[in-house]
Amino acid sequence: MSDHYTLDGHKPVPCDLLTWGQFLATGGRTVKKDTIGESLVSTVFLGIDHGFGEGPPLLFETLVFKGPLADEMDRYSTWEQAEQGHAAMVERVRKTQP
Repeated sequence: MSDHYTLDGHKPVPCDLLTWGQFLATGGRTVKKDTIGESLVSTVFLGIDHGFGEGPPLLFETLVFKGPLADEMDRYSTWEQAEQGHAAMVERVRKTQP
């Protein structure tokens, strides 16, 4: 099983290292970005399994930059989970705003 993935639309597809590198060079890995106050919530396709072979591959990541929840992070296996997780993180960040 490969640790490297590209996207076919929104579906992760296992690939070799060369294909993965070429895919990363094309961009198009952003699922969603939102700015709430001083915080940026960013969800992207990582292209590498951050589950490291334990359970389903974790290929997407939501990360908060700046603000009270800076460095909060969640990872997901599918684009759909990433969209839902992004929305949940945005709500968490909004609750910290005055």
